[in-house]
Amino acid sequence: MTGIERVCKFLAEAQTYYLATMDKDMPRVRPFGTVLLHEGKLYIQTGKSKDVSKQIAINPKVELCAFKDGKWVRVAGELVNDDNRDVKVAMLEAMPTLKAMYDPDDGNMQMLYFKNATATFSSFTEESESVEI
Repeated sequence: MTGIERVCKFLAEAQTYYLATMDKDMPRVRPFGTVLLHEGKLYIQTGKSKDVSKQIAINPKVELCAFKDGKWVRVAGELVNDDNRDVKVAMLEAMPTLKAMYDPDDGNMQMLYFKNATATFSSFTEESESVEI
């Protein structure tokens, strides 16, 4: 399993991760649950009308963290907007509960993928391991 596949699997199994952005000079953290591996890229999803989207547009450098079974992963990198309809459809197929809130053609659904990212797997009992994704 590749590093990016391990990250996606971990995030999917954890079900909730926390995404940190910057709002001027203040960090902002909120829970997310969307994750998709599509054409070799790790995607998350939000709405363009949300503050998180506006914060990412100003400063695309983010970090997320998820915890499960005594282990955690942190992913630090830049998020890139992808308006490709195919990736929106793929996210809705992977996470059908989103269909109640989003549509690939609604002008609000936003897909973001990581670039220049590093994932670090950690626990209190094992040495940390970092992978480029």
